[in-house]
Formats: sequence, structure tokens, C-alpha cells
Amino acid sequence: MDEKRLHAIGSDTKSATVDAIPPPVLQPVPAPPHQRRWVWWSIAGLFACTFYIAAQSCDPCYHHGTPTTSNDCTEPTLPRSIPNEESALGTSRLFASKPHMAGSPSDFETAKLFLTSLQHELGITPPSSGLPIFSAGSYESRSATLNISSYAEPTAWIDTYYPMLNSPLNQSLEILDSDGNPIWTAELDEFSDEADPYAAEYAKSVPTWHGFSRGGEAQGKLVYAKYGRKRDYDELVKSGVDLTGKIILARYGGNFRGLKVKRAQELGAAAVLIYSDPRDDGTVTSQNGYAPYPHGPARNPTSVQRGSVQYLSLYPGDPTTPGYPSYEDSVRSEGLSRPAIPSFPISWKNAEILLKQMVNGIEGPTVRLVNNVDEKVTPIWNVLGVIPGHVSGEVIVLGGHRDGKFYDFCLRTADRGIPFQHGYLEHPIPRLAQLLYLRHWDGEEFGLVGSTEWGEDFTEWVRDHVVAYVNIDTAVSGSRFRTSASPLLAHLLRNTALQIPHPTSEGRTLWDAHDDTGTFFGDVIDNEVLAVDESEQESTDDLGIRPLGSGSDYTVFLQYIGVPSVDACFTSTLHDPVYHYHSVFDSQRWQEVYGDPAFSRHVAIAKHIGLQVLHLSGNIILPFNTTHYSLQLEAYLQKVMVLSKQASFDIDFSTLHDSIRALQAASINLDKEKNEAKHRLKKILKLLRKKHSHRRKIIHKVEKAICKLKRLVGKECHSRDVELLANAGFGFGHTKKRLLRAIERVQAVNRRLIAFERAFISKEGIKDREWYKHLGVAPGKWLGYGATTFPGLSEAITIDKDPVEAVREVKRLEAMVGRLLEVTRL
Repeated sequence: MDEKRLHAIGSDTKSATVDAIPPPVLQPVPAPPHQRRWVWWSIAGLFACTFYIAAQSCDPCYHHGTPTTSNDCTEPTLPRSIPNEESALGTSRLFASKPHMAGSPSDFETAKLFLTSLQHELGITPPSSGLPIFSAGSYESRSATLNISSYAEPTAWIDTYYPMLNSPLNQSLEILDSDGNPIWTAELDEFSDEADPYAAEYAKSVPTWHGFSRGGEAQGKLVYAKYGRKRDYDELVKSGVDLTGKIILARYGGNFRGLKVKRAQELGAAAVLIYSDPRDDGTVTSQNGYAPYPHGPARNPTSVQRGSVQYLSLYPGDPTTPGYPSYEDSVRSEGLSRPAIPSFPISWKNAEILLKQMVNGIEGPTVRLVNNVDEKVTPIWNVLGVIPGHVSGEVIVLGGHRDGKFYDFCLRTADRGIPFQHGYLEHPIPRLAQLLYLRHWDGEEFGLVGSTEWGEDFTEWVRDHVVAYVNIDTAVSGSRFRTSASPLLAHLLRNTALQIPHPTSEGRTLWDAHDDTGTFFGDVIDNEVLAVDESEQESTDDLGIRPLGSGSDYTVFLQYIGVPSVDACFTSTLHDPVYHYHSVFDSQRWQEVYGDPAFSRHVAIAKHIGLQVLHLSGNIILPFNTTHYSLQLEAYLQKVMVLSKQASFDIDFSTLHDSIRALQAASINLDKEKNEAKHRLKKILKLLRKKHSHRRKIIHKVEKAICKLKRLVGKECHSRDVELLANAGFGFGHTKKRLLRAIERVQAVNRRLIAFERAFISKEGIKDREWYKHLGVAPGKWLGYGATTFPGLSEAITIDKDPVEAVREVKRLEAMVGRLLEVTRL
């Protein structure tokens, strides 16, 4: 879920003609036998490439200090042959046109298809009682997760949660004359000709609406609020505009759509309309000569961005069960994270008509809108799979969401699932060192519902077992490689990207794509859009990686429980073909013509995911960098010190600063211990292998001698005699003790690394939005997607303007750094 300017790479012409694209596949198409392995993965999204890569690399001999095999261990390597572009394209064509909005019958059918595919490919014998579909909170559901450390074989099942969701019934928008009579009625549906058969087929499948929007009717004068950011509303109020009873018209971008509605509601507005403005498309506009999609790379003027208007920065998940899971019989509250006023999205074609009626570009005519929705408790289905590892007590979670973008059109396998799936799953499945918990979440597009409800359900288990969370959402919507992570995993994210070839440019790496800008240029571009783009680029750390805010399924892991998380994708730039986010034009045809014509970017993302998993599962020492994190904390502090000075606050930061410097020193010492523990273990393993080889040579010579003697006296030679000799030990006792001590040393280091991110978690949470418990980073209170570092302190200064509260937040950060020191110091 990414509401930034989402376009995609295309050709270097201003319009495009391509080979005919197959019409939408309305019924499941049986795959030929040789295709089945990659076909099912595209549905299930369970990272087949990871397993293939694991089979091609070494058998990890130790993971986190626990022996697994006697083979030598080298750094994980990546095969170049798979995943491949052909399977990516084929899978996408088969499955990117199956509608499945969360909670719909087709969503349930898709969940069952994923499950049966998992059972087939993982060699799971289906239970005679039918598919394992469990109601959340039941004994079966809780046992399935709580007991995964004991599983000896792969397992898969479905957990059913019961959140409050809504679905669209009908919407309307009219301009009224002075007597209240309609003089213009908006055409709210999107329109496409047969140039895009997918869009033409499903243009009216789901009305243009907002998930979690309030149902009802509103009438009032129209007011234009730019991006609908807090500062945009504040400027209107400061200029004397009374928003009470008004209908707000805001454009997408700058913040999460739900927060545009939230601020309007707080200022007394009656309703909100949100539209997609071509100015935000950079140079790829009709003004620069580009034809609109489907005949060119520019925006189709009828396109509409659907999406959730939940108040994401308050808390994600089911609004009616904050902080606890949505069981079928859960007690429900009113839900403070959803709007109390209606809203829905409109196209540029309709917005342009409204904007032309504006006086001084701010106030417009009287409009009436109707937003009728059906709200009810609705089942959703998380598909879960477990592949046991050699270290069963520690878990890596790989997750992506299955549900579509509200509209019942495109499940966007091309963007979300395929990056994991285009390998040929090895049989038998190679056993990685680490246990893999594979998650296909449902309800993400409503507000991270499936992942949040599960995380709230199994908080203690996640805290005790999950080492890291690897997320994938929109894999390809443009040409720029965008990376976000906990600072603990920033080096892993970058180093693995440096090992993968650039998907479209020979001699460069995947990491180099973070500077790519697209190929569609022009003379006309909006200066405000340029400024927004530049500010977004400044949000990276010194490695070029962004902190994680919210907007995807890593949120409950990082922000609520303290599990380090990563997320990477190809996103749009101001010079990429316009990506019609959450629109009917988010289609298979668009992806093949403009998004990723060769599907090489999808393959690159798949390899990147696989290589990260191999390092997380196969390295002796976890690839966590506490020193980089501690340096970032000092950078966070420098930012808030500037904010404090600008606000003329008199705050003493010296103790916090000194504590962070002490943490940096402790982390450097931990780095030394990491290296020494790793090399010590490798040295002993090398000695053991040498002794083992020497012993086998001696045993072989003794075996020959014994057999020769036995034959001389007429007896048969049995290998049992040699086995007894081999088990005698040959003086390995001392070396084995040294090995155990080395293993314990490595385990102690890894326990400290795992505890590091957990130390950021505060039971109190962040003021006014206590669900978010990570004191180092959170989604900005008025950003939603974008991250705010040291959020409690930053917002006490910039939003609350409360010096007393700011001092309290400094004390909380001092205590947090104290916890970090406790887990880092040797």
C-alpha cells in the first residue's frame, strides 16, 4: 500500500502499440504439467525462489550457534538462472485478472486455492476431515501457530478472522443551483476502450469508493484544500475560510488519504472528495505531448484511486477491536480510527469541472454527494504455511498480502506475488537452518487488517520467536529501486542488492537502480511537485535507505512488537509512465506495456528477497548492525535538537546524547565480539573436519587389516566391527567441549542482537496513539505512510508545541537508550 506517485517504466515513445494482450481469464485455466510448479506459487505467493536458492547454496552448517550439518559453510550465493522472466510473465497473465476483494466469495475461493496448492507442493497430506480452515481464537487456530516449533514436516492452514468491513453500494455527486436543483451530475465510473481488454471488462465491477468510509449524504459549498495536509488546512483557517459544513476537495499525495479526511472532520467539514491531479504525474502529461492510457503513458482522465480512509496513524487493523484480535464473538467498540463524515474518490475528469467553478481557486459551488455503503462483520482468510528448519525456536516470517485493491478487478500478482515465486521448487524441499513462517495476509487494503489481527492475536509468541520480518507489497510500479528498513537490517538490504545485476542496465547492480529516474521527459512540470519529490529523497539515511513508517504489513511486527523488518520495491519517478494506483487501469496490459515489459524487475526483486532470506537463515551471526542503528539514533537526535531550537524550547539533551554515544561504544565492542565468536566457531569446525577426515583414513586402514585377519581364520568381515571402532571417539572429547563453548558464545551474541529492536518498545506507547509502541520510529501523526523518527519527542515539539511534554519524552528516550545499553554491553 503505497500512495506516492506510482507510475512505471515503459518505452521511450509518447504512445505505444503492442501485440494483442490476451483477454481477461474469467475461469481458472489448468496449467500444463511442466508449468504447475511456478503457476501455483504465483497464487500462493510463498517464495519458491527462496527454497531453490537455498538448495543451490551451501547447507548451512551452523545457524545462530546451533549445529545442523557437517558440511562446510560459505556465504550464501545466488543462482542466476531462476527465477526467470518467462515464468514471471506467464504466471502474471494467468492470475492477474482474478477479482478477489477482501471478504468476498472470490477471496475465499482464492484462499482455498492457495491452501490446496501449498499442500500439493509441500507434500502435505490433506486431512481426511477436509481443508484445515480454523476460526481465529479456536483451539485449532491457536495450536497451529503456538506449536510450529515442534513441526517435523511442512504444514499449512487458514486462519479466519472477523473484522468489521464495509463495501460500496452506490455513490453520486452533483452540482446544485441556488434553488437546490442539480445542474451537473458526475459520471463516477472509469472508462476504457478495448485497447485494454482487462480494464474494459471490469470498469464497473466495484464503484469508486473508499474503504472504511462513512456512509451517508452531505451537501455544502465546495472548498479546495490542495493536498489536504494539516498545513494546507491550517492555511485555509488562517486566511479566514470557515470549513464548517463545507465539502472539501483535495488532491492525492503528500499524506495518507485517511488523514485528509481526519483533519477535515476535526474542522467541521461535512464530507471530502479526493482526486488524482495530473500535475503530480511529473513530465508524463498531455501538456508534454503524451497520450493518455491505454494509448500512451499519461494518465487516463477517468482513472480513480480507490483505497482506505482509515486513520492509519492512530492504529491499523479492525477499527472496532483496537489492540486485540477480531474473533467472531469479540466485543466491539465504535472505532476511533475511521471517519465520521462521508468521502469518496473522483477522477481528474470530474475534478477539473469542479475546479473551474472555484472562486479565487478556493471556494466553489454547492455540491451534494451520496456515499452508501454496507458495513458488517466480514470473515477474511489468512493463508499460513510452515517449513521447519534446523533451528525450530527462531523464525523468519516472509509476508505479502493476497487481497486486491478494493476494486474487484486486479489481484496484482504481477506486483505483489510474483517476485517470490518464479523458481522451480526443489523436491525434496531443502531444509533451511531457520524455520520459515510464510504468510499471505488478507484485508491489507482495508488497513493492514489480516496481519494486524494476527499480530495482536499472537503478540507474545512473535516476541519470543520471530527474528525478522521480510515484507513485499507493490514490487514494480516504476524504475527506481526504493528500500526501507529498520536500521538494524539496512546493511543487509543494501549489500544483497549490490550482489544482484541491474535488471535493465548491463554493468550496474540492483542497488544502482535507486538513482534511476525514468525515460519520459518534458518541458512542463509543476514546481510544487518537484519540491515534494526532493523532500522525499532527503528522507533516506547515509546508506540511502528510508526508515519504515506504515502502510504495509510490516507495521504490526516493527511498530507494535519490535521485530526488525525490511521492505523493497521498484517505485515510480516523475519521468515514469503513470501508474494508475488502485484503478481499473492497474491491469495486466499496463504491466506488460509500461510497468515491466520484460518482467526483469520482478525477477530482480525475487532474487533480492531470496538472498536476504538466505543471509538471515544461514549466517552464523545474525546480519544485524547495531552500530549503524546507534549512529542513526544520533542523527535522529540532531534533527529534534534543530526542531527544539526553532521552537525556542529550553531542553537539556546532554544526558540523552551521552547515552547514545555510550551505546555506540558498546556496539563497537559487540561488533568485535561478533567477529571473534564467528571466527572462533569456524576455526573449531575446521579442526573438527580435519580430525574427522584423518579419523576416517585411520578407520579405513584398520578396517582393511581386521578384514584381512578374519579371512585368514575363515571368518566373514562385517562393517559392524568398524562402526564400533568409529564410535569409540578417538579423543574428540576435548574438541567437542571447545565446540560447545564456541556455540554458546555465538548464541549469546545472537540473543543480544535479537533483543536490540525489542528494547525500543514501550508499554505506554506514543502519546494519543498508544497502539504504536516503538519509540524510535512511527508513521507521522499527520503523514500516515511516512516515518517520523523519535516520534513522541518530535511531535511534542512540532505539533503539540508543549515543552513540558517534550521534556517527558526526552526522559523516555533516555530510558529506552538505557535498555539498549543493557542488551548491548558485554
